[in-house]
Amino acid sequence: MKSVKLFIFLVALAAFSACATSTTNTNANTNSNANLTNTANVNAKPTAQNLTEVPRPQKIQDEMATRGEQDNAAPTITVVEPKNGAIVNSSIVKVKLTLAGDLKGYKPTMNMETKMGNHIHVILDNQPYEAYYNLDQEFELRNVSDGEHTLRFFPSRPWHESYKNANAFQLVKFTVKNGGADMTKPATTNANQAMSNANTSATPEGKDMPSSTAGAIDAGKPLLTYSRPKGEYKGMDADAIMIDFWLSNAKLTGDGGEYRVKYSVDGGEAKFIDKWSPIWLSGWADGKHSVKLELVDKNGNLVDNGGYNSTTREITVAK
Repeated sequence: MKSVKLFIFLVALAAFSACATSTTNTNANTNSNANLTNTANVNAKPTAQNLTEVPRPQKIQDEMATRGEQDNAAPTITVVEPKNGAIVNSSIVKVKLTLAGDLKGYKPTMNMETKMGNHIHVILDNQPYEAYYNLDQEFELRNVSDGEHTLRFFPSRPWHESYKNANAFQLVKFTVKNGGADMTKPATTNANQAMSNANTSATPEGKDMPSSTAGAIDAGKPLLTYSRPKGEYKGMDADAIMIDFWLSNAKLTGDGGEYRVKYSVDGGEAKFIDKWSPIWLSGWADGKHSVKLELVDKNGNLVDNGGYNSTTREITVAK
């Protein structure tokens, strides 16, 4: 009798082990499939899209209607520091600007509720711009590496469309020597945003930026400065996305000149902008996209200037 019971026990134990092994394998396969699915989602390319140029979005038109004459202003910038050609013996480079011209009420400032407002675009070398809202306080570039650098500035509206009048754009070169930057960390810019506009003594928020150098840029030659698109676009802001730029020492063919701005999205078909004004594109798919802007001559050849006339940025669309 004991032998029979032992036999039954061993058979049951074997069956249980087989079931457990099968369950484990099933779970492992399920988890493996889930991991593959997650990896595929992360690495998935944006859905094919058909971008079309559309008018200025109604949301922006409505905002313009509340701004009085500001959008007809002709703001001009003077760079107080750093002076062009300055030698800076610190990895912290302080920026000071003054604003003048026919302002018609235009003033950089941040609305504390919307976190938006008129601002100055500040571009270190050929990195994405930072928004400078409070000209009453200095703007700091932190952890800037040794070497020559460029700074470019131009005034902008709350939706980041640049003013394109004469003297709105300024460019200076400076050199950092023995600045002591920590090259294991990216440079950080102080955007002088919420905290500084609230007149608090707390350290304003900053943003990490990769290290860079000026390149062989010639301020007297045709120069394309990439402005938008940039960053992440959500909800209604992703319905129509603006392409905007600053153009120096050159006219586009539609404005009586001999240059064109070529743009492409995700390496697709190249298209052209022949008048110096922003365009809005609709039809974006969710996901990451690369946008490339280039300054070319009338024959389509790249007009080089220190590598800055061909710029690619990555943006994210999440409708």
